Amino acid sequence: MNPNNLQNSEQNMTTNHTSPQPLSPTAQSTLPSSPTSDSEPRRVIQTFMKRKTHMGKKAEAGLQADFAHFFVQPDLAAIQAMDIEGITNLRALFTNAEAPLTLEIGFGMGASLVEMAAAAPERNFVGIEVHEAGLGNCAFLAGEQQLTNLKLISGDAISLMKQLPSAHVDTVQLYFPDPWQKKRHFKRRFVTPERMAVVAAVLKTGGIFHAATDWAHYAHWMIEVMDSLPAFSNVAGNNSEGIGNFLPRPDFRPLTKFEKRGIQEGREIYDIMYHKL
Repeated sequence: MNPNNLQNSEQNMTTNHTSPQPLSPTAQSTLPSSPTSDSEPRRVIQTFMKRKTHMGKKAEAGLQADFAHFFVQPDLAAIQAMDIEGITNLRALFTNAEAPLTLEIGFGMGASLVEMAAAAPERNFVGIEVHEAGLGNCAFLAGEQQLTNLKLISGDAISLMKQLPSAHVDTVQLYFPDPWQKKRHFKRRFVTPERMAVVAAVLKTGGIFHAATDWAHYAHWMIEVMDSLPAFSNVAGNNSEGIGNFLPRPDFRPLTKFEKRGIQEGREIYDIMYHKL
């Protein structure tokens, strides 16, 4: 099956959260084509587009020395360069290294990540983001809360996970990622079989992958991709056709800015949760 067979329209898809319908589909992602020669490096297709965003006062303050202890990278230059070289052990960033570890990919402006970290001091949280405004704002909010269980990284999540030990993380969360709506951009979607194999490698047995989106097409795409992977099982079970169910919105996931916008624009919210076998 090939994701290129998916239609761009979402009009024909069900929005029943307990009984998703098959899309016909996504088990094979369209990641980069083979290089033209053995000497030519394989082109990496990124799941993000680093855009210039407005830097508010909190974001600017969060990138200053007073908040440097929240960042894994040693200085602003490394943050701006998204330099993740040498970041190979997230647990070593915390004094209580054996505590459950959550990695959030693409945390936006960071408000929901800070809220989750504040509500669960017994867990450690690492957030990775590419936008400096979000990184700075998150550090500032974490400083206001005086959090000691949160660290931030600027960089590409897939590249980071590839250099982490196997069975390293308890939870990977992906809330409201870019849906890459145009068909030619489907290959940029984070949830593809190849990228989820990287997630599976870093998750502990029994670990959780939790995603949320307000785009129905991407939600059903995620279900189909995840159902195709033997390393994962749907936490909410499967419907009568053997298709993974959506999860009712969990109380522990804070309402995000993107979720609020989706609700205001009339879109339904989908939570997808799988555990690593």
